[in-house]
Amino acid sequence: MSRKDKEKIFQLRNRSLISLTNPKSSIAEQFRTVRTSIQFSSVDTDLQSVVVTSPNPAEGKSTIAANLAVVFAQQGKRVLLIDSDLRKPTVHYTFHTENHVGLSNVLTRQVTLQEAVKTSRQENLWVLTSGPIPPNPSELLGSKGMNALLDEVKNEYDFVILDSPPILSVTDAQVLANLTDGVVLVISSGNTKIDSAKKAKELLESAKAKILGVVHNNKKEQDTPYYYGEK
Repeated sequence: MSRKDKEKIFQLRNRSLISLTNPKSSIAEQFRTVRTSIQFSSVDTDLQSVVVTSPNPAEGKSTIAANLAVVFAQQGKRVLLIDSDLRKPTVHYTFHTENHVGLSNVLTRQVTLQEAVKTSRQENLWVLTSGPIPPNPSELLGSKGMNALLDEVKNEYDFVILDSPPILSVTDAQVLANLTDGVVLVISSGNTKIDSAKKAKELLESAKAKILGVVHNNKKEQDTPYYYGEK
């Protein structure tokens, strides 16, 4: 393993779960604000599964997804965080767990959901890592098996968050958005271009996704790296 790879792994393993490690911080409070906004964004329907995506890589979607999972669990809900990024998964680094078995194994019927799900340091929060990277991610995510899995987890958990690949890179996020109850789009201040954000919104709308809102990551004028706004 090269030095660059080792440094990347070190950075991923030290990804901040501030909602867990420092729940009284102002940033953790921002995540609770996002949680409330998500809950109130769909008062007329039962919102149980949400996809978190971004236009491009390195805009903070996985950190947002993980911290949202923590604050929903802290509310007393049974929460499952699914790493549905079957191309460049990171959830196992964030939660310091192994990734030998996960979503890809469940979808190919090698193991059951119960055998693949892992506990976390946060009470009421369980994690389903990606598992081995398959050769056909989009096909697996759009399969009948994925539909069946989502039906199963909705019966076992109160809230399900899916960390998906960036929407402008591959079609995976569109596929998942069509299968779930809503989408949270993460954009990064000073990084995400306006055209990219607009294109991401158009792709989600073409997939008939319900865009719940936007998390504006690294928004300087907020005194915190997170900000939530409606689409």
